[in-house]
Amino acid sequence: AEGYLFEFERRGYLQAGGFVPEVVIEHPELVEGLHREFVHAGSDVVLAFTYYAHREKMRIIGREADVEKINRAALRLARKVADDTGTLMAGNICNLNIYNPDDPSWEMRAHAMFKEQLEWIMEEGGADYIVAETFFAYAEAKIALECAQTYAKGVPMVVTMNLQRGKNFVDGVPAVQALQQLAEAGADVVGINCGRGPATLLPILEAAKETVKVPLAAVPVPYRTNEEHPNFITFKDQNGQLAFPGDMDPFLCSRSDIAAFARRARELGVQYIGLCCGNASHLTRAMAEALGRQPPASRYSADMSKHAYYGTDSTLVGFNTEEVCKKQF
Repeated sequence: AEGYLFEFERRGYLQAGGFVPEVVIEHPELVEGLHREFVHAGSDVVLAFTYYAHREKMRIIGREADVEKINRAALRLARKVADDTGTLMAGNICNLNIYNPDDPSWEMRAHAMFKEQLEWIMEEGGADYIVAETFFAYAEAKIALECAQTYAKGVPMVVTMNLQRGKNFVDGVPAVQALQQLAEAGADVVGINCGRGPATLLPILEAAKETVKVPLAAVPVPYRTNEEHPNFITFKDQNGQLAFPGDMDPFLCSRSDIAAFARRARELGVQYIGLCCGNASHLTRAMAEALGRQPPASRYSADMSKHAYYGTDSTLVGFNTEEVCKKQF
């Protein structure tokens, strides 16, 4: 969800654990402000903040009665900012966390939840495209796509999945095969989002690029995942305790890490590039600039020539740049 969840959790407006975007109806002005902040940093898209605003999540926190209210409010906020800034507006549906191979009734429940969110998207004026994201099971992603093709007919679909450990999703479908089948079923863009950082996400797309015939999406978390921890949800802190979600800062990617990711994704032919949980606007700017963009926020990108100690400007005090910087730091 472009990083909205973690960013509002960091700011004290969203509770980790449930990760339900109550801020949409409690502080809509802050959501609008964050949308504008990401556009300022270089985002081409305003994604409606309806991630985890589905009926199942609202039920868990005791606010199921507000499910329609929160969805419509998020859609209106996103449309307002997109129209004001000349960017695209995307609707959003996501993982429901109800997939259960031992209880096939989950499929009917999933269909109903996707249906109502998609109908609200269309009733609120539609979207330039819809993101269906973060699915752990191919079966759930397939239902989301089928529902979109029925209830948001004609709206382009981006479908992205979250791969845990190994090469298969939780229902046993291999990652590359799942992306290929989603593309063949009519998804306009397919790919991987969330969970994996750049280092463990890009190899999946590299393996998929020869067989998947639609544009690929790379939307990693900005964390330094690795072979031992391919998905950020398993990181441990220095005491061996689970770091997710509150002690993840030591594992964050730097701006140069994100710039390198963006360039590598482009080299692989990836056409849809973004960041997921953990993102912040300075990382969006780093990504945009690495791709040759100069968003409004670039006006404030670093100019170290003016720095008191590391600078090269001829008007700086030489004692600082020569003596202090080179000999006393």
